[in-house]
Amino acid sequence: MLAPYRRLFARPGTAAFTLAGLLGRLSMSMTGVSLVVLLAERRGSYALAGTVGAVGLITGAIGMPLIGRLVDRFGQARVTVPAVLYNVLPLSALLLCVRTGAPDWTLHVCWAAGAAAPNLGGMARARWAHLLREEPDELHLANSLEQVLDELCFMTGPVLGMVLCTAVAPEAGLLTAGGLGAAGALLFAAQRRTEPPLADHPLPGRPTAGRHGPPLRVPGLRVLTLAFLSTGMVFGALDLTTVAYADALGHRPVAGGLLALVAAGSCVAGLVFGTLRPSGPAGARFLRGVAAMAGLLLLPLAAGLGGAGLALLGAALFAAGTGTAPTMVTGMTLLQELLPRRRLNEGMAIAVSGILVGISAGSALAGAVAEHAGPGAGYWIPAGAAALALLIALAGRRHLAVPAEDPERPVGAAR
Repeated sequence: MLAPYRRLFARPGTAAFTLAGLLGRLSMSMTGVSLVVLLAERRGSYALAGTVGAVGLITGAIGMPLIGRLVDRFGQARVTVPAVLYNVLPLSALLLCVRTGAPDWTLHVCWAAGAAAPNLGGMARARWAHLLREEPDELHLANSLEQVLDELCFMTGPVLGMVLCTAVAPEAGLLTAGGLGAAGALLFAAQRRTEPPLADHPLPGRPTAGRHGPPLRVPGLRVLTLAFLSTGMVFGALDLTTVAYADALGHRPVAGGLLALVAAGSCVAGLVFGTLRPSGPAGARFLRGVAAMAGLLLLPLAAGLGGAGLALLGAALFAAGTGTAPTMVTGMTLLQELLPRRRLNEGMAIAVSGILVGISAGSALAGAVAEHAGPGAGYWIPAGAAALALLIALAGRRHLAVPAEDPERPVGAAR
């Protein structure tokens, strides 16, 4: 099953930027839990940790597309290096404020100021899209690989952050995450031979609307961003509801293993999905993926409401996880087909920001349900959010079709 993926790395420089990007993304998956443990230990408040994290998530969702716009205009390396060096300052200031007992508002300001993190996952996909622009089947394989790497980071990052914060020092998680993130991003930026060239400006006489304007003027991006926002709600609600459910049964330590099963299901599905030859337009495949995700999320809902126990819930979560990777892989492929090359990084960052906002909203809704309803009732939220994503995709399906004739064909569009 892994043999097709080895073909990708036969191309010079691909292994280097993939490993560097993986290092940077691992650090991002460590920061959430590391921040919570740090503030809970040093300030004794989970509520403070939640509000500081939420502020950072909101500013990150705003800042990521702005960084993406700069990347499209000036190139990956020219933007990534100063952004990484800048982000050292607010992280250092946060740790200093925590250490010196500064007022709580300073923590919010410091964490909000660190919103200039470059989207390494999006930039890696942009490199694959450039390298494989004439090979849609190989691009499908590369997007599947990137999704699997994302899932691996979200499986291992929180565990690594928790171990460092509890076994070494409360600050160790964020310090390590900052170091790994800076090293990974700088190494990624150093891989210049695989960096996509800056797209040409529009030719004289061509209209500047649509493909040459802001990415959100592309209707398909608006549809996908809303669908991704609903998918983010699935992720956020599923995580928090699972922790609350395990806690209600007196087995809170098992929650980490249950969440790992969701990511494991997604990893397996992503690896298998990448080896399958895509059939039909990406828009139609995306609709099928969202429909499958919505159907599979009924399994943990049934297990939670039926009191099936942790073993059956774990099996249901693993099965539900298999629906997420194919949906995300196809969604990212569709983005690469719909977006013009000169707006690819900004457009992908907008979509990822939608996921981040959705995660925050899903967590908040699931937390409210966990406080006022039975332990399994929270699984209505991810099931409902997946159904909403399906309705959005169905309503906007005509915008998910790539024009057959396009004078400036976008990166990755099928021939």
